[in-house]
Amino acid sequence: MRKLVLVISGILLLTALTTSSFAQGYQIEVNVKSLKDTSCIMGHFNYNDKQFIAKDTARADASGKMVFSGENDLPAGLYIVVLPGQRHLIQFVYSGKENKFSLTTDTLDIISAMKVEGSAENKVFYDYQKSIRDISVKMQELEERKKALGADKNALNAEATSLTKDYNESRDKLISEHHDLFVAKLMSATVTKQLTDLPKKADGQPDQDAAFNYYRNHFWDNFDLSDDRMLRTPFLQPKLETYIKNLTAQVPDSVIRAADDLIGRAKNKEIKEYIIYYITNAYETPTTVGTEGVFVHMAEKYYLNGGMPVSEDGKKRIRERVAVLKPLLVNKVFPDLALTDPLKKSIRLQQIQADYTVVFFYSPTCGHCKEAAPKLKEAYESHKDKGVKILAVAIDQDKDWEKYIKEQNISELYNGYDFTNQIDFRNKYDVISTPMVYVLDKGKRIIARRMPVEQLSDFLDFTINKNKKP
Repeated sequence: MRKLVLVISGILLLTALTTSSFAQGYQIEVNVKSLKDTSCIMGHFNYNDKQFIAKDTARADASGKMVFSGENDLPAGLYIVVLPGQRHLIQFVYSGKENKFSLTTDTLDIISAMKVEGSAENKVFYDYQKSIRDISVKMQELEERKKALGADKNALNAEATSLTKDYNESRDKLISEHHDLFVAKLMSATVTKQLTDLPKKADGQPDQDAAFNYYRNHFWDNFDLSDDRMLRTPFLQPKLETYIKNLTAQVPDSVIRAADDLIGRAKNKEIKEYIIYYITNAYETPTTVGTEGVFVHMAEKYYLNGGMPVSEDGKKRIRERVAVLKPLLVNKVFPDLALTDPLKKSIRLQQIQADYTVVFFYSPTCGHCKEAAPKLKEAYESHKDKGVKILAVAIDQDKDWEKYIKEQNISELYNGYDFTNQIDFRNKYDVISTPMVYVLDKGKRIIARRMPVEQLSDFLDFTINKNKKP
């Protein structure tokens, strides 16, 4: 597929996050039996469990002892020591208050062998992991038994419920008894409130919508959005992604409301900036058709008119990107398009009479465009009697477009070409890659943009059926 480089690409990078400051330095001794004469890396999680930020290295001596130390502060969060080969790792909590402690363990069983000195946080952390070890093993065994039983696996549901109850009670006990520790805040972040006593609907059935709404409305109750240490854990980005993409209807108004509400609740500057960055970045080129309006809102409110850290050059490029997208959002009237067909006759988009018009921008030499043509033709054949017409627009200034029309057998469609070489397809119609598909209603309002050709038929079926008069 022929691709053009996004102007906005790379300019919405978050300014380096500031870190907690205690002006005390650090000294963390790690002793690992069976490890000797090798180097290890220490670092922290960053937003999720896939991003690791290295902060220090240390070399284990012949007895497996290594010391990570520094005169400067460490940013507080959940840390990892990566052992050679990356087959084993040691996690520990660095709250920003305990700056000198030791961990002793063995690679044969890091959790069971762990001994902690000088850190209440990590003693609680590992005591808890040891306490749930048996529960975790039983849960794994139960899953294997369920697989073996097949259809009779429901017989084990009561046992699974009991194990889950034991697990939750162990976690809740830690949170209650050690609520003043950072490790309790980490455990709390994994807890989401559930509505257990479901109200009944008029027909007497449990109201599942009420359960969902309660779950969504209380999704962030146990996550401290005022503590920047939560940035350096594996929890923030997955929770944010679940909330925005799975628990929020993927239409611009709903996502915008959810985003603004969450940003307003984030009292920590760094967390607030990360939420803004994540949502803005996710909706510049979204996976859900027609939600670019979220990007426009975020860019205007928080980058161009708000306090997000961005250079003047970055603001200029964001402003230019918004200027391209804003006239092309869902529900906007598509800008008129004047072209010429293969017989040198004029074609104007606004003059095409159709209940639904598909505008297909392509490059004649684009491999993906050639693959898309049969699906485009198929969509047309199955919907042409339902008020659907297609305008195929060649964006390249060469003669291969007529060859493309013949080879792909799409002469029955409206085919257009810019003989004047005056149309800026990129900035006027946001054609940054090909194929690029818009779907318009009878009034030429955009009802879908960046529609994958593979999904075009299903989208047309759904839309036509939805809009049928009763």
